[in-house]
Amino acid sequence: MKLILKNGQRVVKDNELESIDIAIEEGVIVELGHDLEGEQVIDLKGKLITNGLVDIHVHFREPGFTDKETILSGSKASARGGVTTVCAMPNTNPVPDTPEKFQAIQDIIERDSVVKTFQYAPITEELRTDKLVDMVAMDSFAFTNDGVGVQTAGIMYEAMKLAASLDKPIVAHTEDESLLYGGVMHEGIRNKELGLPGIMGIVESSQIARDILIAKETGVHYHVCHVSSKESVDAIREGKRQGVNVTAEVTPHHLILNEMDIPSDNAIFKMNPPLRGKEDQRALIEGLADGTIDFIATDHAPHTMEEKSGGFIDAPFGIVGIETSFALMYTHFVEKNLMTLEFLIDRMSHLPARLFNLPMGELKVGGVADIAVFDLEKEYAINSDDYLSKAANTPFNGYKVKGMCALTLVDGEIVYHAFEN
Repeated sequence: MKLILKNGQRVVKDNELESIDIAIEEGVIVELGHDLEGEQVIDLKGKLITNGLVDIHVHFREPGFTDKETILSGSKASARGGVTTVCAMPNTNPVPDTPEKFQAIQDIIERDSVVKTFQYAPITEELRTDKLVDMVAMDSFAFTNDGVGVQTAGIMYEAMKLAASLDKPIVAHTEDESLLYGGVMHEGIRNKELGLPGIMGIVESSQIARDILIAKETGVHYHVCHVSSKESVDAIREGKRQGVNVTAEVTPHHLILNEMDIPSDNAIFKMNPPLRGKEDQRALIEGLADGTIDFIATDHAPHTMEEKSGGFIDAPFGIVGIETSFALMYTHFVEKNLMTLEFLIDRMSHLPARLFNLPMGELKVGGVADIAVFDLEKEYAINSDDYLSKAANTPFNGYKVKGMCALTLVDGEIVYHAFEN
């Protein structure tokens, strides 16, 4: 059966749009044009049509923490955000640190995920040990200990050397635990006003500087998760200048918020790395603009509202974000002429897919029909009651935005349709 997406608008250049109909058959785009006909027609009424988004940093919590999220609920949330390819972190229980445990998660993904979900393998057994996993035996696209930093330089060197021989990326949550001192939010102005222990920027940047030197020695593709500080941006920029194969991501919440947006001792604003100072925020925006930071990823981190209902000290780190990432970025940056729509789509789809060799849709004849449709005109208020995620721990509840996802297709199959929800 031929599906026609009628009266869509695609980006031609910068913010310039052109009207287009798209015909899809057997999961592939078979025709682009106007006045196309088929057995099933969806009138997009001038909404933006683009390839599906790609998010290389999500937490789906299964197995082990299914009260927070599951692969099914997380993938449905992804579809609601226009995201068609995701990469799930390995801080589950059990950690997928053997081929058998890894395959068990793959089986759940194959059964339940409505989007293309790629599972990371850990760098070390149980994430916190100094024993490398059997990278050769693990059928993973990349390796990470996200949630904790690799504390020992020698272990990181051995991991990078082996990953480089396999042509697989090392993806790093950079956090020197010897510098944490029990911190729960950024060491700056707001933590002192609230009387809370701070997390210095060098907790992150010192490990990045270390790892870039090791990456230069080993030749591995080294990727930095959720960059948050000015010094981190500086270190990555210098690494790139020296020819190191280093890439980096930044989250929407670190681009949009800073420490001064935290209203009180409210754990909804607790995330790792924390919301940092205004100077750090400016450095992140500039780093994304000049290519030092390569792309945007959400670090979607679901927790129960009971866990996040108190203050910073006892609550877990993390916020959800995959259902609102495009709308928040579009509203705060494209609408304000701080970046073009073409740039935003590139940093939320093309670049992460290319740098990590992941599949993605392409709006061309023969392209896989992984497609997202966004309403750029209608303003709405983010309401966590509408989430398809099991979690609602977000500081953006109530924010007015444009860019709601209206329709998502994966391999030509409709996996989210706003008009049917």
